Amino acid sequence: MTAERVNPPGLSPPTGFSHAVVATGSRVVFLAGQTALDAAGGIVGDTLPEQFEKALANLLAALRAAGGTSADLARVTVYTTDVAGYRAHTAQLGRIWQRLAGRDYPAMAVVGVVRLWDERARVELDGFAVLP
Repeated sequence: MTAERVNPPGLSPPTGFSHAVVATGSRVVFLAGQTALDAAGGIVGDTLPEQFEKALANLLAALRAAGGTSADLARVTVYTTDVAGYRAHTAQLGRIWQRLAGRDYPAMAVVGVVRLWDERARVELDGFAVLP
């Protein structure tokens, strides 16, 4: 995939995301929502950062299985039951993202929700990628 990350000067400078991603490739991979589930189906971690790390690792594992890498991500949506907690941990979550996915940020959104499918889940990530 080739990806052009577009961050217009008239918008607030992005931190940890891109305002727009123009992706050119031949395959689109739609990634299902991933929470902090382990292989046995149980939630891993009690804190939002712990769960974010596992959910992101799960999302990237699904992407790798489809033949992609984190650089192929065009869009990621983060759903959280605790927007204030997410904002409070932004720096830590950014470091987790960089360690697992690098610095090629997709277009992103964070959405507050009342609850997720698993009642213990604090965060869920979904998205799509464009592969070469």
